[in-house]
Parts: sequence; C-alpha cells; structure tokens
Amino acid sequence: MTVDDPPTMMARGGVRASQPSFSSNSNNGNGNGNTTPSHSSASSMNGGDGYESDGSNFAPPTPMTLSMSIPAELAGAIPLIDRFQDPIPTSLLKISSDLVSRSIKSFHIILKYMGLEASDKTTLLTLDDRIGLVVKLYKHTLKRSELRDELFAQISKQTRNNPDRQVDRFATPSHKYVHYIAHGTTTDSEVRILALNTLNALKRSVKAGPRVTIPAREEIEALLTGKKLTTIVFFLDETFEEITYDMATTVADAVEELARIIKLSVYSSFSLFECRKVVSGSKSSDVGNEEYIGLDDNKYIGDLLAEFKSAKDRNKGEILHCKLVFKKRLFRESDEAVEDPMFVQLSYVQLQHDYNLGNYPVGRDDAAQLSALQILVEIGFVDNPDSCVEWISLLERFLPRQIAVTRGKREWELDIISRYQLTEHLSKDDARQQFLRILRSLPYGNSVFFSVRKIDDPIGLLPGRIILGINKRGVHFFRPVPKEYLHSAELRDIMQFGSSNAAVFFKMRVAGVLHIFQFETKQGEEICVALQTHINDVMLRRYSKVRAAAGASIQNDISQSVKPPSTEIYEKHALDLSRAVEESQKNADRAV
Repeated sequence: MTVDDPPTMMARGGVRASQPSFSSNSNNGNGNGNTTPSHSSASSMNGGDGYESDGSNFAPPTPMTLSMSIPAELAGAIPLIDRFQDPIPTSLLKISSDLVSRSIKSFHIILKYMGLEASDKTTLLTLDDRIGLVVKLYKHTLKRSELRDELFAQISKQTRNNPDRQVDRFATPSHKYVHYIAHGTTTDSEVRILALNTLNALKRSVKAGPRVTIPAREEIEALLTGKKLTTIVFFLDETFEEITYDMATTVADAVEELARIIKLSVYSSFSLFECRKVVSGSKSSDVGNEEYIGLDDNKYIGDLLAEFKSAKDRNKGEILHCKLVFKKRLFRESDEAVEDPMFVQLSYVQLQHDYNLGNYPVGRDDAAQLSALQILVEIGFVDNPDSCVEWISLLERFLPRQIAVTRGKREWELDIISRYQLTEHLSKDDARQQFLRILRSLPYGNSVFFSVRKIDDPIGLLPGRIILGINKRGVHFFRPVPKEYLHSAELRDIMQFGSSNAAVFFKMRVAGVLHIFQFETKQGEEICVALQTHINDVMLRRYSKVRAAAGASIQNDISQSVKPPSTEIYEKHALDLSRAVEESQKNADRAV
C-alpha cells in the first residue's frame, strides 16, 4: 500500500544511489573537522550547524563561488563540468587504482540513466529500466565508501549548471561533501524543492550511516514516483498501527511518527523491537517462544524488512514470524510521575504481557487480585461475571500457567470472583493503576527481561537457560521452565559489567565474595545500557539529596550568622537602663 508524498531526492529521473560512510577522519557532521569544505558565510547564516538551510541563502553560482564551494577533492572535476555528455577517462576523485574501472562504469550508468549514452540516445527509459540502473549503481558502490563519494562527485558534475531540466541529484556521499549540496543549488523553485528534499535525506543518512542492503524494488519505485511505502508496527496486545517509510526512514523516525499517531507525548523510553517467533517445524525448544531484540535508532526500516525476509528464507523448514513491536526499553522511577494516558496504557499492556508470560512470580493472593483487576479492565464491572460467555477464557488468559496449577480451577474461580465483586467502586483506569502498583512493589517489579544462556557460573547454581530481569534495584535471575525466582544482585553489589556481540558479563558480589558470571546473548549492549541507566538514576538521586542537604546547611548557617539578638538581650538591656534611671533618681532625691 502506498500513499502520495512529495518526491524525496529526485524527480523525473534522479534517485539517491547510496548512503554515506564514516571514515576515521570524519567529524560526525558537526562542521568542525579539517575535511569540511569552507563555507563560513553560509554556516553563519544558517546558525552554524553546517547543514541547515531554509533555501533563502541559495544563490546562482558564479565562477568564483563555484570553485570556493567545491571541496578540494572535486577541484579536478571543474574542467569537465561543461561536458555533460562525454564519458570520463578516469575517476574524478583520488581513489584506489583497482576501483577506477568501477567508477568509470558507474559514470556510464549515469549517462545511460540521463539518456546521454552515445550509442542509445533515442530510446526512452521505462520505469523498470530506471529502477534497474539504480540497482546497478547500488551494487557498484554500496560496500565501498570511496565509490560512494566518487558517485556523488560524478552526479554533482552532471547536475551543477546543467541546462537539462531532466537531471536531478541521486547520490549520497560521505558527510564531508554535504555542504556542497546545501550551498550549491540554484534559485529555480522546482530544483530548490528537490535540493531541499535531498539535503534533508542527506542529513538523515549522514547520521545513520550507509544502508546495509540494496533497497528493494518497491523502495526505489516509490522514490521515483514520489510516494511512500507503509508497514505495520504491533503492540504487545496484538493491536497495530500503520506507519509510512521511505529509503531513508530510520527506527528513530518511525518511533516519532508512531508516537504522533497514537498521541503519546512522552516516548523517550520507548523504541521498536524485532520480535521473532518460531511457530512450528523446528525441533528447537524455542518453538512458541517470542524473542524481542532492541533496535538501534539509526537502523533503517528498509534494511529491517529485508532482514525479516532473509531470515524467513534461511529458515524454510520452520514457520518463522518476524514483526516490528513498539514497547518500552526500560521502566524508570520517573515513570510514576507521568500522567499521559497513552503512556499509562502502554506501561500496563507491557507489564500485563510480562506477568502473563510468568515473568513475575507471585503468591496466590496477589495472583487472584491481579486476575480480578485485569478482568475489570477488560469487561468493566458486571453483576454476574461468571455468566459472561468469555468468563472461562478470561480466567485462563489472565492467570499465568505456572501459578494456575498450584490449586484447583474451581478454587481459583471462586477466589477471583470474590475479589472481582469488591472492585465495583473502581474504574478501569483505577484498576490499571492498582495492577501497576502491585507489580511495582515486587523486588523485581518494573523489570525488563532478557533470555540468556549460561557460559560461566563460578558458583554452579544457575541452570543452562536463564531469564534476566533488570530494574532499579538490580539484576534478578529466573529459571524459565518452570518459571522460578532464583536470586537477585543489588546494584551496589555489581562491581563491573560489559558486553560483546554475543555475550554479557557481570562481576558481582555473592555472599560477600566477588564472582564473574558470563551469559550468551545478542542483547548484551541493551542489558548494559539498562543497567547503566538505573545506576545513573541512583547516583543522580544521591547527588540531588546531598546537594539539597548542603544547600539547607548553608542556608541555616547564613540565617544564624545574621540572626538578630534575642529578646532576652533586649530585656536585660532594658532592665539595666531602668536600674540606671532609678539610681539616678535616688541620687537626685538625696541631693534635694
């Protein structure tokens, strides 16, 4: 499904052919590095960030400004600029000799795309032809940053001062060339729109880096026809929303759009996750289990969807479901002060999801109360809940399996009904808040959970597979089957932690002795970020308390230093004066 949208980066024949790369000499796009072209006047006019431009600063290039605005690496291309139809004998930039032939081939593709190929100037390119040429450019340049920069130089050569209106920009260079796009456009209104779209896409791609995969055919077609694609993002309660994306849309962009759609005003702790679930056809013990992998903000949506397809193709013997899921990265103490209704709703859905998976082992009383509250949120209050058609399914749905087996079904039903009938005075929002409070009060409440495998356990007490829960109190260990709470390590007992691409380790104190535990996981960085965030929150709270106490002490000292004399001093002084007056009066009487 597509929706109409203003064309991005090209129209009538141009398409962005590659993403930028970062070299060791890059300055991260802040315009302060030695590799940045000199544009002091333009930078000062747009606020100094080196990229922003509202178009009001664009001016027709002159021979003088042309040479000034082109980076040194492009200076050699200046004599070629007026010869738009001629092939190039060598690369425009200084690149490895083994890449020169590929750069010449890329330029040949550009000429063909523009309809300037000497052998075939009469054939009109179809949309399929143009898509095919763009794919070829990607194949030539995507994996090599030098070739991406060369491609950008070639397209700049073909578009700057070119009188042919059929030519537009369609390359993404390393960030050191972005200024060239920002300050090298004309005042032509149509070209300016395309240039601004290109600049915006460049800024996004410079931040996120190059694409991992060649964009799918539908991505390129959407770009060429000025449309956007759509995809589905799920929530943990299996509801979903549709979002738009293009070749340069990142996870951060998608999160922002989704938050706007669902009217979520506080979304900094939310992100997109990749959810994978093996449904059938596998001998693995993972069948039916859902794995949630946090996604980097700079990951491209197009790359993610391509990876989903590739994963399904690699697992043809299994039925593998892959989808994008929107949920919280972690719960923080400051969440309790957030009153945004959608924030509370999503927090409830996530804790409910984790609880019903069995990630929150609780006693029978709490389990019955939590079930009653969930039923109230689901159907509201009714006089005879057990007469509802959904009653049995609600009991099964809102009572974790490992807790349900601890007593008979009828016993559970009577207990939950009695508790449900006591909720008559509660609204659905009240029930959600009470549900959140009960889980929050647990030692491992408000945790985020990660499934890991044991690598090194110096104590020898942990099972092979473990679920880690991380919250503001520390790290909590659970046995997955049957779900069982094993141990907790408070934040103050964790001396050191770190991760690699495939593992995470904790150096922590157990019974007063330091041990190093290692676990296999692809979510090591996410685990460490969650842990570090909670440690930072604790340190910030301590600092705030110390600062507040110090401020109160200083204020008290100041108050005491300027404190006026007490009333006792005044009374004593007045008494002395009275006595002096009386003595003086007596002396006067004697004299008379």
